[in-house]
Amino acid sequence: MSFINKPKVRHPDLPKNALGLTRRDYEGAMSTLCAGCGHDSVTASITQAIWELGLHPEQLAKLSGIGCSSKTTAYFASGAHGFNGVHGRMPSIAAGANAANHKLHYIGVSGDGDSLSIGFGQFAHAIRRNVNMLYICENNGVYGLTKGQFSASADIGTKSKKGEENHQAPVDPCLAALSLGGTFIARSFSGDREQLVPLIKAGLMHKGFALIDVISPCVTFNDHVGSTKSYEFTREHYHEAVHADYIPVRQEIHASYAEGEVLPVQMHDGSRIMLRKLAKEYDPTHRGKAFEYLRTKLREGEHVTGLIFVAQGTPDMHEMSGTSDMPLNQLPYDRMHPGAKGLASIIKRYA
Repeated sequence: MSFINKPKVRHPDLPKNALGLTRRDYEGAMSTLCAGCGHDSVTASITQAIWELGLHPEQLAKLSGIGCSSKTTAYFASGAHGFNGVHGRMPSIAAGANAANHKLHYIGVSGDGDSLSIGFGQFAHAIRRNVNMLYICENNGVYGLTKGQFSASADIGTKSKKGEENHQAPVDPCLAALSLGGTFIARSFSGDREQLVPLIKAGLMHKGFALIDVISPCVTFNDHVGSTKSYEFTREHYHEAVHADYIPVRQEIHASYAEGEVLPVQMHDGSRIMLRKLAKEYDPTHRGKAFEYLRTKLREGEHVTGLIFVAQGTPDMHEMSGTSDMPLNQLPYDRMHPGAKGLASIIKRYA
């Protein structure tokens, strides 16, 4: 359906935000993801959050890497700035863009493969530098774009569509962020918009690096050996006039449960995960207790959701570096160019 343009007709009575914009003004292109993909639910939550916050689309910068998750930025805020980088390199692009213009609101969307495998070093240093951005990790435990290999977040014992069992310990992005000094760490489920929208709003307003790990189920990967719909089988047995895949329609998975409750959620492949929503009395300001609570619940097979940890007053990248209050891309040339003597003085300091 990617060849179909999204209709521009809208109802005149659609609600408007403080800027006089409707929710449709924050939408993007038509999604090309599989029907029922949790990533589309994340897109809807992002769209709702930035509309409710009343942010100017042109004051948003959307960044992504490679993978199904990295297509998300095309599906919201078409009037925003955007940059799709190479695999795993989105955090450094975000840091560079933020260094040039810290007046924009930065939203980085990545996946568990993009963030926790090839991009893990980039992910870690963005946290360490406390880059002022919202970082959403759409976590499905597989490389969905390349048909379902295990990613670094796959749990021990989980089975692929081919029946293989994962024996490697997973990398948990929230535990990693806690140990690296992250100042805003949260987890949610793509089907729980009631929880996810407020977390996105809070992350966007947080000063510093805000991580939201979103469990977002992958509904389809169909390119394995033995499949009659695989690329290999098609090339060997058919003359391909035009390539087309059939993806069975799946219903989105929704979750609604109260604070402090545990909810078993059935996945499309028949597996089940346990979500525990943080209770009202939970204290998200103690890093050590948050780390131990998260680790304990993971051992019990539960994925904690909600605001896991937040630290206020921590200097962001610009405060630590003592940069100019005026964005670097707006500084006049004479302030950016030190001259021959000034350059020699700078070089002498590091000689």
